[in-house]
Amino acid sequence: MAAYIVATVTITDAEAFAAYGKGIAGLAEQFGGESVVKGPVAEMLEGQAVPGERIVVSRYPDADAARAYIASPQYQAALKLREGAATVSMRLLVDPA
Repeated sequence: MAAYIVATVTITDAEAFAAYGKGIAGLAEQFGGESVVKGPVAEMLEGQAVPGERIVVSRYPDADAARAYIASPQYQAALKLREGAATVSMRLLVDPA
């Protein structure tokens, strides 16, 4: 069953966040991941969001692959580069189909 990592991101230090981005470049693909969509929220249709909030959605073959990506030593090393550069919430969704 396909799984998705959905991240909500508010960048507070663009330069430091760019270093994190370089640290994870191409990493998701090593776990079968592919980018579905990423970018700033264009319009709030319901509820509230932080101005400048970005959404990142990545698809993986299954939940284990998504978890392996997050647990990988490369991701964990890059995560340290992100500290203080952004507020991030990540969710794992599994397609039951």
